Amino acid sequence: MRRSELREHLFKVLFQLEFGTPDEMPESIKLYIDGLENAEDQDKEYIRAKAEKIIAKVPEIDALIDEKSADWKTKRMNKVDLAILRLAVYEMRWDDDIPVGVAINEAVELAKKFSSDEGPSFVNGVLARQEA
Repeated sequence: MRRSELREHLFKVLFQLEFGTPDEMPESIKLYIDGLENAEDQDKEYIRAKAEKIIAKVPEIDALIDEKSADWKTKRMNKVDLAILRLAVYEMRWDDDIPVGVAINEAVELAKKFSSDEGPSFVNGVLARQEA
């Protein structure tokens, strides 16, 4: 699987956070990954491991997002945009394999595909402030 495909699956897993409790996430991740018919074992493991790392940092990630998006706190954000931002902020801060510019560009592409018309510019604006 290409990185952009893996990232899209991670986004979908993170989106599930809004509909359950953190305690339910290991089972949700397992169910999601088990449903990936065309994924290699290494891709499934990548998605599982990275999702767990991101979920463990959600409180810290949300604090960073809240700090840089003055008028839109995470509690009020569109849940699609929030999942995209969580993934991108994690990649920008803690994933040394992904350049910051790539994390931002990929987040904007996810917003184009899954968010509202305003989503891509909102995501780009919040992430540009994370970089500063």
